[in-house]
Amino acid sequence: MSDGMRVDLSALDEVIRKLWALLDDMDKAGGKVQYSTNVPSSAFGNEKFKESNDLFLAHEQMKTKIEGMVKGLHGLIDDFGKSASKVRDKYNEQEHANKHGMGGGSGPAKNNDLGA
Repeated sequence: MSDGMRVDLSALDEVIRKLWALLDDMDKAGGKVQYSTNVPSSAFGNEKFKESNDLFLAHEQMKTKIEGMVKGLHGLIDDFGKSASKVRDKYNEQEHANKHGMGGGSGPAKNNDLGA
């Protein structure tokens, strides 16, 4: 960078890779919560056990809450990963422009702003 500071792009790349891996794990967790935690109402008992319906409803409510939490975390991780990628790209563009501007290229360095 022009002020003498450098950014370790490989460290940013590693953060982005870890975020995408975490996002993949969140996708798997979301699938498990949605599809692998279905419990039929009969598993909680029958009409002789009057609280069986209450247990089933409580299970369904908790399942829905957990699905929402996983979806929220997924969105947060996705947003952070996309932002980190944009930042990495901007630093990479600036570093490229600085190298060409200082290396005796054919003209002044241009910073391409992608609007990220």
